[in-house]
Amino acid sequence: MFHVVQYRPLRLITQTSLSSMYLKRMLSRPVAFAQIWKTWFSSHSLVGNKNIILMGPPGAGKTTIGRIVGQKLDCPVIDIDDDVLETTWNMSVSEKLQDVGSEQFLEEEGKVLLKFSASGSVISLTGSNPMHAAGMQHMKKNGIVVYLDVPTTVIMSRLKSMKVDRIVGQSPGISLKDILQFRKQFYKRWYDIRVLCGGNVAAEVVAEKVLDAVKRYQNSELETFISTRCSRSGRSMEKDSHKYFSDVVTEGLAPDGGLFVPERGLPKFTAGEWQSLIEATYIERAQVILERCIHPADIPASKLAEIIGTAYGENFTCSKIAPVRHLAGNQFLLELFHGPTASFKDFALQMVPHIFAYCIPRSCNYLVLVATSGDTGSAVLDGFSRLHDTDKQRIAVMNFFPEDGVSPIQKSQMIGCQKENAWSIGVKSDFDFCQTAIKQIFTNSDYTGFLTVEYGTALAAANSINWARLLPQIVYHASAYLDLVHQDIIPFGSPVDVCIPTGNFGNILAALYAKMMGIPIRKCICASNENNVLTDFIKTGVYDLRGRKLISTFSPAVDILKSSNLERYLHLIANEDGQLVTQLYNQLENQGHFQLRKDLLEKLQQDLVAGWCSEEDCLAAIHSVYSTTGYILDTHTAVAKVVADRLQDRTCPIIISSTAHYSKFAPAILRALRIAEIKQNPLSQLHLLSSYSPLPPVHWGLLETLKKKGNDDHQVCAADMSMLMSHIETLIQNHFM
Repeated sequence: MFHVVQYRPLRLITQTSLSSMYLKRMLSRPVAFAQIWKTWFSSHSLVGNKNIILMGPPGAGKTTIGRIVGQKLDCPVIDIDDDVLETTWNMSVSEKLQDVGSEQFLEEEGKVLLKFSASGSVISLTGSNPMHAAGMQHMKKNGIVVYLDVPTTVIMSRLKSMKVDRIVGQSPGISLKDILQFRKQFYKRWYDIRVLCGGNVAAEVVAEKVLDAVKRYQNSELETFISTRCSRSGRSMEKDSHKYFSDVVTEGLAPDGGLFVPERGLPKFTAGEWQSLIEATYIERAQVILERCIHPADIPASKLAEIIGTAYGENFTCSKIAPVRHLAGNQFLLELFHGPTASFKDFALQMVPHIFAYCIPRSCNYLVLVATSGDTGSAVLDGFSRLHDTDKQRIAVMNFFPEDGVSPIQKSQMIGCQKENAWSIGVKSDFDFCQTAIKQIFTNSDYTGFLTVEYGTALAAANSINWARLLPQIVYHASAYLDLVHQDIIPFGSPVDVCIPTGNFGNILAALYAKMMGIPIRKCICASNENNVLTDFIKTGVYDLRGRKLISTFSPAVDILKSSNLERYLHLIANEDGQLVTQLYNQLENQGHFQLRKDLLEKLQQDLVAGWCSEEDCLAAIHSVYSTTGYILDTHTAVAKVVADRLQDRTCPIIISSTAHYSKFAPAILRALRIAEIKQNPLSQLHLLSSYSPLPPVHWGLLETLKKKGNDDHQVCAADMSMLMSHIETLIQNHFM
């Protein structure tokens, strides 16, 4: 048996103790832990008696990078090929492969791994080691597996220059590229940490990235969240109340009424890292981006991959998930309606329920409260109804929507999406009332405490006030840019503008976050309908609700006056001045308005421009685009198209977010297309639209939902807080008791 030992006075975190650390974190949050960790971390080796195990395809540079990492850590370096296999077999690896063939080679290689043991070392695996399950399970017991993720095109080029023409698994009729693609599934199965490696990155740079990634993996205590209303002095006084990703997913809204944001900001990607994702699929891009935003102590990479695969694997009708389509001139549409409920909300809400179910403690039931202006409701209901049966028994959803403030098809869809753990309630008011009511319920500690004590049930939020809702939206904005590069529309680094129909500010905030993370977005264009409070604010710095009444429009998802996620952006440009944010929102609550300082307005206008669209112009845009291209825009996308036409300067491409499928707004679409016969039945309206052979076709998911019986069966509630609370208690009693 091979055994390499480097003795250390203390043992660093293993995978098992990483889970234990997370449990302790959840239960106690000791105030001194962070400081103790920093002291310990600065005085002991990064490795301890754990191994750093480098994994990746042949040509990834594992051996070279392993040597550099070992030198930096002053610890043993072991190359499985040179130091273990060839020593054991007394012949070269290539000779062994030629002697026994690929299948037997993998078995022989695995047997050697099972006899191998090391401690406190940097180990470079062979490219085929991960294909032997028992061997890899043995290695992971005392190691952190680092995946050197190099694009296949780069590996092919390197292997060609190294004159490597055969690797394990290759046979006549199977190309080298096919083998490399096939192996990816094994690499993805075993890694703890991924390090993106572009084509021209020096080994020294990759080694530093490996060390940084291992440090991050070992130290989750630095990835904490704060409230947008937390003062700087309050942060230093409340170190014992740190919140982590799992906490903010569960809690939704901060106790002080603010919104959670990462204390150290979002991760930055280098240009080379983004470029390494140009050839990647949407699911692969999502995995890479979200791994950097969610610490593995909260969700390990393997579990995150499972969640992403479940969310986007079969539930979307387009294999590209979020395709980019050329519309006309320099305008491109980012189609975000291929999910099961036909809106951009599906991108987050096919993922968030599984994230939520993983993060919450098993000892408590949870009721998820949602306020919707149209699309969120059906997306939340559909997403949570897809949970495993055991999770549905402990997680239920209650969706509040304005009874007369959504389209008939949206209402039918929300009612049709009701399941055994998911219900919709119409409220005789507008969206702003529904959203404000939920916020008040969350901050009513007497009421939430009563629910916990009396019924063993905690409340959670699935609106875009929940941080987990925003992360999947960052992915599709980044992916859209990478698609334009992949299609040779632009070279990487050239700027684009984005235009987004905006109500609650979550979608456009995700685009701003993508920009912060390194995507070359120049301007974010905020498109409003006749509820144009955001347009006025971006132009003047004055957020003024005095005298404004919500107007019902053809684009109900942006019929919003109080934009919740704007608070996160203001916190960002105010250099995380929670005291200022608190002052602004107290003034808005008490006086109905606030005004930004001049310097903050100038910062805001470096990122944002805004315009609004009338109802007439919205319908005219739908008609014009259909007449010239045969493509039907939904009403929200039409709002963005009108504003983009007015504000773009045509010096770069502009990506218009197509946030919903036109099928959801059939009466308005039929009116825009000047079709005289408009039937009242939503299903009949969709059949009528379908008869025109439109592009894209009528959404299949909507058709299936509307065919269900009982699409008028839902409860209606007065705009009264006590009535809403009564409905909540009734649901808890019926589902959990």
